[in-house]
Amino acid sequence: MTKYKKFLNGFEYIEVSNKSARAKIALQGAHLFHYEQQGKKPLLWLSETSFFVAGKAIRGGVPICWPWFGKHKTESSLPQHGFARIFFWELLGVNETDENSTEVSLQLKNSAESLKLWPYRFELLLRVTVARTLSIALTTKNCDEKAFEITSALHNYFAVANINSVYVEGLDKTRYFDALKKENKIQRGNIYISEEVDRVYQEVRNPLTLHDQDRTVHIGAEGSSSAVVWNPWIDKCAGMSDMKDDAYKTMLCIETTNALEDGRILQPDEEHTLTAVIS
Repeated sequence: MTKYKKFLNGFEYIEVSNKSARAKIALQGAHLFHYEQQGKKPLLWLSETSFFVAGKAIRGGVPICWPWFGKHKTESSLPQHGFARIFFWELLGVNETDENSTEVSLQLKNSAESLKLWPYRFELLLRVTVARTLSIALTTKNCDEKAFEITSALHNYFAVANINSVYVEGLDKTRYFDALKKENKIQRGNIYISEEVDRVYQEVRNPLTLHDQDRTVHIGAEGSSSAVVWNPWIDKCAGMSDMKDDAYKTMLCIETTNALEDGRILQPDEEHTLTAVIS
């Protein structure tokens, strides 16, 4: 079952429910902000103080960072993580495959507004499959007459019981860029969080596993050889208006990305799909 809903302020979203899972997807940003298997706790973390207003990014769920990840390379006044997460997407359709699986398709095309920020014609298609396994596939098509480069991310926020008791497996001996220290390093063993972490891993070859106190989450990726692990920790969290001071304790971002040297150049009419498969 799929329902079209609005918050009291008019902010629009789609609510999906089947025998396997429930999900909520905002039309602004095609932003999946809730997913849970039936009878289980939410898999995705959502800030209790997140904004659900036009033009402001939602803090939590799975923001879409596109067509650049992080700050723009040359123009710092442009939106952080691009504009796809704050633009209104068109709902193309809902396919209820069977009683256990629902696929929602949304599209974003270039507009006069987007061309002011990024001078290329494009089509973006997002396919979210809500089932016992959550699949999120973002397809970029170059509709321009010249090539363009993108960096992007499916910025997955995972809900955890306690950040001090979790670890991430699958990145041992993987090279990464420490965005806090501006240094390249090599991961040794599993990742434990005891301070602010902001790392872009390169040449990621294996699925990643988040080990929490009472569940294990597997994150597979297609069309990606990079991944980001992020937690703002105490000071940065306290400085964010859309996060409670202690919110860092119950969330961890493990992002499926095309970041840094994993950016993609698309020729005219070429497509690229970035996919996260979460179970």
